[in-house]
Amino acid sequence: MFEIGRYQKLYIKEINASGALLARNDAPAVTLLLPGKQIPEDAHVGSALDVFVYRDSEDRLIATTKKPAITLGELKMLTVAEVTEIGAFLSWGLDKDLFLPFSEQKGKLTPGKKVLAGLYVDKSGRLCASMRISRFLSEESPYKPGDKVTGIVYSTAEEIGAFVAVDGKYYGLIPSQELYTKVKIGDEIKARVLKVRPDGKLNLSARKKAYAQMRDDAQALLAVIDSFGGELPFGEEASPEKIKEELGLSKAAFKRAVGQLLKQKKIEKTGTGIRRI
Repeated sequence: MFEIGRYQKLYIKEINASGALLARNDAPAVTLLLPGKQIPEDAHVGSALDVFVYRDSEDRLIATTKKPAITLGELKMLTVAEVTEIGAFLSWGLDKDLFLPFSEQKGKLTPGKKVLAGLYVDKSGRLCASMRISRFLSEESPYKPGDKVTGIVYSTAEEIGAFVAVDGKYYGLIPSQELYTKVKIGDEIKARVLKVRPDGKLNLSARKKAYAQMRDDAQALLAVIDSFGGELPFGEEASPEKIKEELGLSKAAFKRAVGQLLKQKKIEKTGTGIRRI
């Protein structure tokens, strides 16, 4: 009757000492309590209210005008409020913290830690959190190659890359060869769609197209040269691993940046490296 975990428009049927009894227009006999302290000052019988429905500390369905940080099916960064013998609890803006069962956890949790979590309804009809992100993601995105997207990193694998929840809804992967900065779970990433795979998942790049990225890489390279006192102790002959470790660039991107700065007469090559002019 009422959609737990979602916002919905309900109407005040009655106001009493406990609060307001809310109902749907098409089912006026079934009511839901909105606590008295949350009734808007100008509300009256017949007023329409947008409320969120969840279960209170006594496991009763209840309405609230407070705005939770997450709704059913969404992915959001939430803070661990408490870790107990039965599971963890996350702060989400409501009086009752959100339960995160052990079976839905990933990694060690401590109070104050921020985690990426989704909201679902368990078998007993309670709202719970899950850190098993893939269950919330769709393979049917509206994006095409070249589109710019924003997402949250939910997993990383050194040999594969960074897994990204695009818009908190769609599968995305930044392959390791397209990832030249270190990222961690929970980081927000701005990326470009490289390819829509046959299974609907998105291959992404955290880098711009080559002609635009080259300008940024050249400026970043100058900053690194300055941090070395004006002279970089290695040049284009360095290994790809060293270049990536020191500069966060592929060898090809490094050579393009060097070429542009040489052309602009901002650097010169030495016997062992590169010097700022």
